[in-house]
Order: sequence, then C-alpha cells, then structure tokens
Amino acid sequence: MGTDTVRTPPADGAAERSREQRGWYFYDWACSVYSTSVLTVFLGPYLTSVAESAADADGYVHPLGIPVRAGSFFAYSVSLSVIVAVLVMPLVGAAADRTGRKKPLLAGAAYLGATATTAMFFLDGDRYLLGGALLIVANAAQSVAMMLYNSYLPQIAPPGQRDAVSSRGWAFGYAAGSLVLVANLVLYTGHDGFGLSEGTAVRICLASAGLWWGAFALIPLTRLRDRKVTDREAALPGFRQLAATVRDMRRRPLTLAFLLAYLVYNDGIQTVISQASVYGSEELGLGQSTLIVAVLLVQVLAVAGALTMGRLARAYGAKRTILGSLVAWTVTLAAGFFLPAGAPMWFFVLAAGIGLVLGGSQALSRSLFSHLVPPGKEAEYFSAYEMSDRGMSWLGPLLFGLTYQLTGSYRDAIISLVAFFVLGFALLARVPVRRAIADAGNPVPDRI
Repeated sequence: MGTDTVRTPPADGAAERSREQRGWYFYDWACSVYSTSVLTVFLGPYLTSVAESAADADGYVHPLGIPVRAGSFFAYSVSLSVIVAVLVMPLVGAAADRTGRKKPLLAGAAYLGATATTAMFFLDGDRYLLGGALLIVANAAQSVAMMLYNSYLPQIAPPGQRDAVSSRGWAFGYAAGSLVLVANLVLYTGHDGFGLSEGTAVRICLASAGLWWGAFALIPLTRLRDRKVTDREAALPGFRQLAATVRDMRRRPLTLAFLLAYLVYNDGIQTVISQASVYGSEELGLGQSTLIVAVLLVQVLAVAGALTMGRLARAYGAKRTILGSLVAWTVTLAAGFFLPAGAPMWFFVLAAGIGLVLGGSQALSRSLFSHLVPPGKEAEYFSAYEMSDRGMSWLGPLLFGLTYQLTGSYRDAIISLVAFFVLGFALLARVPVRRAIADAGNPVPDRI
C-alpha cells in the first residue's frame, strides 16, 4: 500500500524478467478456477440447497439466531466475505510494503484460500454454516492474494510491456477456467457412470478447484521474487496509507468522481457474476450442466467481447464505449427478468449477452482510470482502486439477498441490480474525462 518510492527498480536481465512474467501468469491460471467453478457455477446452487435442507417449515435458517431465508444465505455469505477482505487488505498491504516480503504473504493467502476450497468436499447434509464459513475464508483470502498478485505487475514489467503482460495473465485465467469447467461438465453429467451421486460429484468439483489452486500456485511462488525495501518510512501502516491516498485523491475530485462511478457499476457486474447461477437454478429451474455450459459460453465470449470493445474504444473513445456497455448490461438484466423457466436456450442467449460486455467493460474501466492517476503515484492509486473495488462489492449481493428476503422472488432480486448500472451510467456521464486527465498532469489522448 505504499508509494512508488518504496522500492528501487530491480536491475533484472531480460531473461530473468521473462521468467518472472511467465511465473506471474500462472497465478491467474491457478486461482481463476476458484472464481469460475466455485463462486460462479457450483457453490451458489449447492450451498442454497444445503441451507434449504436445514431450513424450518417457513424456509428460514437461523445462523447465530438470526432468521434468514435459505435462498438468501449464499448472497449474504458473499457480502460478508467481501467485508472481511476489506478489513484485512490494508493490513496485509502495509505489511508487504514495510517488510518487502510480499511472496510469503501471497503464499499464505493463496494456501489459506486453497485449503478452505478443498475442505468444501465435506459440505454435505445440512452443514450450511460450514459452507458459509468456508466461503467467507476462501473468498476473502482470494481477494487478499489478488491484491498482492496485481501489485507485482509494475515490478516485473516496464511501462511499455504492462498492457501485454496483464492481458496474457487475464487470458491464462480464462483458459484455465474453461479447461476445468469442461472436466467438471464431464464429471457432473456422467456422475452415474463414475458411481457417484450428484451431490458427491459437485463436492468433488468444488474440492478439485482448491487442489488446482494450491498445485499451480507453486509455479509463481518459485519464480517471483521479493524486492529490497529502501525506504521503510514511505509505507504507512494499515489504514493510514489508504487514508493518505484518499486525502490525495480529494485534491483531484474528477479522478475521485470516476472512481465512484466505477465502484457503483462494477458492484452490479460482480453481483451478476456471483448470483446468476443461483437465479438460473432456483428461479428458472435449470440443471447444473446447463449452468456449466452457460458459464463456458461467458468465458469464451468475454475474450471476443473485450477485443471488440477495445476496437470500439479506439473509434469512439473509452468513456462512450463504457457507457454503451452499461446500457447493454441494463438491457441484458431486463431481458433476464422475463426469461421463461425451463428454457435453456434463452438462458444461453442471456449468457452470451453477459459475455460480450463482461471483459470489455472492466478492461476499459481499468485503462481509463490509468489516465487519471498522477505521475509517480501509480502504485498507491491502483492499490486504492483494488481496495475500493472490493470495498463496494458487498452492496450488490446484500441488495440481491434483501430483495429475495422481502419478496421471495429471484426475478425481483435480479432486476434490482439494474439500479447499479443506471446510477453508474449517470455518474460516469457527468465526469469530464479530458479535464480529469489534464488535472492529473497527464497528456490527453486524441480520443478518450
């Protein structure tokens, strides 16, 4: 969480830098399977079914004596995991800056998350509290590990290479997610042939994501290296560094205005990703194999969509392209509200719409934000960007869960998320990005 003056640039040779970059790609390969197989596909419907088996006659479970609809338990658990991550990230980030020992902290977070994910094999019967606890630990650990992983990018790649290196890591993650989902689909659809019950097949898919995460995390942990800290005073402890960055941002209100808009609409994006499988299984009555195919479709089309939106941004500017994607998100959710139950083909159409706007809206938001960062403050601003991203992304699952809690309808819950895209559109439309770039002290591109 420190500033760019914390470390001296490493005198890497080209071969050593290339080796580190290849190792860095493999952390995305390792952990993306958790996001895809566990969080997006299997855990939501399965944990909901476990909670329903533990529910009383009115459909409620009672964690810590609090009445909660069984159908809202997964969404609340995701929301709580993000709150935990936000409390832990500044402490871990400050420790990494002060000590320079980033790799042991990355290893600790990665293996805590991988262990919790592997332990989901034991999530059966009515053990919904165990499932909620493992989800909170795994999701918070993944967030902390991703913060540390992202912070390596400025150290392993010079400015001219960062876009390419970052994109390759992103591609590695999508490739791993797709590969493992295909294996999951074979196991799940053919569970009878393997002598497994449906529930056991799901638990194997959950646990295998943790084993994959832990096994492939060894590659980046053997290739990445820590850098020497040259100015220990530059890294403020814990929340003091975040507070100092926010104070600096207040002197650049247009940068802060863009960040606020991003936080709002990105919260909607993250909630759609985590809750779509619950909507498909519980409201539309779709089977797990249908959900897996839909997520595979999202994975493939997200790459094509990002490339297409990148070309649109070159023609029309990043801001206009992002605004267009937010309109597409709103239309997609509205269409999802009217999807007929038991109709997989229409759900695939919805998945295609999500995939085409998913990668591009996030990639362009990150690149646009990079223009709004003052020179020399890249590390601390992007640390705050990651922190703020996680910090807001509990509101969407909370709204989704509360809407279902009050109405008993997943259709009402999914349509409630439109609010994030409408408000995010309004906030972003008001940001004069050219003036914001100039105020940050950066050259203004011909088209932005």
